[in-house]
Amino acid sequence: MNGEKILPLAAMEKLLKKCGAPRVSEDAKAAMKEILEQYGEEIGQKAVRFAQHSGRKTVKGVDVKLATK
Repeated sequence: MNGEKILPLAAMEKLLKKCGAPRVSEDAKAAMKEILEQYGEEIGQKAVRFAQHSGRKTVKGVDVKLATK
């Protein structure tokens, strides 16, 4: 993803704390960010293909949901 910042580390900490972690290390936040961005990019690419297959330029929620199955 060209090293661009999409998901903030603070959001990773909030997510892990919401899951029950009392404390979150910097490397845990970075690992979570890396994995979620990679997974998100894969889903996004599939969703774009679904939209294109349907003859649309616009990616819709249904495309994203289908991409996760």
